[in-house]
Amino acid sequence: MKDNKLQSRSPGPAPQENKMGTMAIAPLLAGMAVPMMISMLVQALYNVVDSIFVARISQDALNAVSLAFPLQNLMIAVGGGTGVGMNALLSRSLGEKKQEQADQAANTGIFVFLLSAVIFGVCGVLLARPFFLAQTDIKPIVDYGTDYARICLGLSIGIFSQFCFERLLQSTGRTVYSMITQLIGAVINIILDPILIFGLFGFPRLEVAGAAVATVFGQIVAALIGLWMNLRFNKDIHIRLRSIRLDRAAAREIYRVGVPSIIMQSIGSVMVFGMNKILMGFTDTATAVFGAYFKLQSFIFMPVFGLNNGMVPIISYNYGAARLDRVRQTFRLTAIVATVIMVAGCAAFNLIPGLLLGFFNPSAEMLSIGTVALRVISFSFLLAGFDIIAGSVCQAIGNPVHTLVCSVCRQLVALLPAAWLLARTGILDLVWFCFPISELVSLVLSIIFLRKTMKAAEAKIAALGA
Repeated sequence: MKDNKLQSRSPGPAPQENKMGTMAIAPLLAGMAVPMMISMLVQALYNVVDSIFVARISQDALNAVSLAFPLQNLMIAVGGGTGVGMNALLSRSLGEKKQEQADQAANTGIFVFLLSAVIFGVCGVLLARPFFLAQTDIKPIVDYGTDYARICLGLSIGIFSQFCFERLLQSTGRTVYSMITQLIGAVINIILDPILIFGLFGFPRLEVAGAAVATVFGQIVAALIGLWMNLRFNKDIHIRLRSIRLDRAAAREIYRVGVPSIIMQSIGSVMVFGMNKILMGFTDTATAVFGAYFKLQSFIFMPVFGLNNGMVPIISYNYGAARLDRVRQTFRLTAIVATVIMVAGCAAFNLIPGLLLGFFNPSAEMLSIGTVALRVISFSFLLAGFDIIAGSVCQAIGNPVHTLVCSVCRQLVALLPAAWLLARTGILDLVWFCFPISELVSLVLSIIFLRKTMKAAEAKIAALGA
């Protein structure tokens, strides 16, 4: 019955002009971005809740979840990057009134997301323990981390399917539906966390593994709801079971834009792995601080990423429709809002670092190290908002290599070497300055690449008009 229902939806005529090409930019961006910002704030909340509950078990348990971050970030990198490529192709195709190409982008996107889940599932089962042994020989951390990673990666069908169906909703402007799926997944996770971690209401006490089970269960439920919403409400694309296969042209275009984004976010995994190794040279408490920082900074960065995700379809659509005036207006407004959010985050990290760290049941040593770390790192926020938005503009209009180069230089050429050199001083407090240093490098490159991208876009549109 389900197959018949999927196949019965014929492509039909292309939809009427999408609101992304007609609505005033400010209310359009608000309508697109605010739901995603709210949902990503809730997502940040449940990421933090995981660590808050796990920290009540022991610092080793918190360290295990912190050391697992590069693996989780790698999944997010592949899912997010694939989503960026799919969104850019789909939104641009709709802007150009190419309905068949838009449908191919959607159906091929579903296929490659499912393939990614299979690959990560196998890797998680086989490689989780060697990954933790490469970072530490502390047995409780290795055991906790292995259990956590095997569940999160082994059942990655949830996170990849959730990414896919939410991005399909976002790419056609239906961000409220995307927000609903994310909220439901996050709430399920938050409710199940204490129940499964501590064994409440007759459930077994699973400790760190319980946090992983709660996470994947929430993701799977959110993915199923996202699929239903696309079939029921997303009239701009046509999902058909027989079309969920590899279309090489669509996949090539998805990954032409998406691979640089995947690499950029994957570099974050390399950076975190390297930083953990450097910090372990001082004390394992420094690693716990770094893990707590990453959870806390998500409250600042997630809303900016939500804003960014709301911006990308608008940029892609209007670039496809040759409306560079709307592209520029969207960028300016988004960059201003992102910078305001980052300034607020910097202020919070400087004014109340002890209160923020207090959520993680810190020891006196963790509180002492963490207070300095949060204050120093937060100065990088002042530049990061612009860098994030500028990079996504380059991706949205088809110049992802610029963004890739910028990310590589920031995290591998600047941040890790700076951290290593500062660590040679033997003063842990100095190591945290690698973050503001690297963000300054990123700012310079972002300005250069954004100007090049916009000039190339102007020339292309002018040539087509001629």
